[in-house]
Amino acid sequence: MQIVKLGAGSLREKSVPVEAVTDEIRKLAAEMLELMYKADGVGLAAPQVGKNIRMFVADDGSGPGVFINPQITGTSPELADLEEGCLSVPGVYEKVTRPACVRIQAQDENGRRRVVQAEGFLARILQHEYDHLDGVLFIDHIDPEKKARIERRFRKKSEKQAAKGNQAAQKNRNESRSEKGN
Repeated sequence: MQIVKLGAGSLREKSVPVEAVTDEIRKLAAEMLELMYKADGVGLAAPQVGKNIRMFVADDGSGPGVFINPQITGTSPELADLEEGCLSVPGVYEKVTRPACVRIQAQDENGRRRVVQAEGFLARILQHEYDHLDGVLFIDHIDPEKKARIERRFRKKSEKQAAKGNQAAQKNRNESRSEKGN
């Protein structure tokens, strides 16, 4: 399992609800937590690993949480500006304005209903990850010109990587033909 980067289709699709909390879902949640920690992240949504289901994991430092079929049921009128980054948009950090507090209900990895009232950093993480489930990235909340520059940079990087991959594949085909001809 790997984290997909800006440009991957799964990051822009709306995710579908999880039908049932199964062993497969629990395994995916555990693998996502492991990957999130390995990448030094604080949250990871299923679309970031190419799975368009309504699930994310998070840890603000107080312990891991699994959020299945989450719903934001309330936000504060007070707003907060905070710099955000994203494992799917590596190296980019921008200030984003979001509600300072949020209430979210979801199921945990055992299918139990949980309600979390969060403020500060945890509220930020929950809203950021929730956005992923609707195909929204944190860069969608910033200045459109900055967003366009970031998207261009990632598109060029992706095109370069694809070109390198095509060159390597062509070289391998040529070598195979050469060996068959000998």
